[in-house]
Amino acid sequence: MGVVIRMSRAGTKKRPFYHIVVADSRAPRDGRFIERLGYFNPLLPKDKKERLVLDFEKVKAWMAKGALPSDRVSRFLDAEGILKREKRNNPEKAIPRKERKAAAEEAAKEASAAPKAPAAPAAPAA
Repeated sequence: MGVVIRMSRAGTKKRPFYHIVVADSRAPRDGRFIERLGYFNPLLPKDKKERLVLDFEKVKAWMAKGALPSDRVSRFLDAEGILKREKRNNPEKAIPRKERKAAAEEAAKEASAAPKAPAAPAAPAA
């Protein structure tokens, strides 16, 4: 059984609120969980202390037992200094969409304009 530390969505439509829970990896996102460790309210400003409330001692204990944090929870733990998360690099995302589209069209145009080598004549069947 793989145990994960992840966020479980609560709140109403267009008003998200997340519980940070320890759950079996096979359980549904908003379904059964083992223990609730805290909560995250993305609607609050980033400078508010109540935006993220998490029991870091329980998180450390669960990680010692082998629980793996999700990507978003890993970000929270990295900000707190508990877990070191390596930076991700997606250079394509930094290029504006219009420029990516223009570069793709230009590459396609060059590929179609390249001269094609004539095919070798087939040997006559005997």
